[in-house]
Amino acid sequence: MRIKKGYNKQRIKAFTLTEILVVLIIIGILILLALPNLLPLITKAKSTEAKLQLQHAYMLQKNHFFEHSKYSKNLSEISFEQQPLVTNGGQSNYKIEVVEASPATFKITATAIVDFDGDGIFNVWEIDHNKQMKEVIQD
Repeated sequence: MRIKKGYNKQRIKAFTLTEILVVLIIIGILILLALPNLLPLITKAKSTEAKLQLQHAYMLQKNHFFEHSKYSKNLSEISFEQQPLVTNGGQSNYKIEVVEASPATFKITATAIVDFDGDGIFNVWEIDHNKQMKEVIQD
């Protein structure tokens, strides 16, 4: 006796590949339309990193001044540890540098190494011995 194997002829309800691709294309277009409005928010969020690192470097400079009666030109001398930069496989978007330091004053800058909005201008922040922080170059 021979048993016939029957095929189940019922169809399972599902989306076709074409329908899924159309939905993905529509989502992509909506993202492209919304992206220019979101770029300033992304830049603002990234600049928070620069502000926090500059405030930390400021405190370390003040501590160094109280111990040695002068400000330092060297970040390692004040025990500031630069986080690995994005270009070197790290997560930091800003390079911190002491631009000037004298016995009575100092200025530290945070320069972006990533162009957040793709316009060719890199964001720069600075802080001085009076804790005056300002955005020198806006991205």
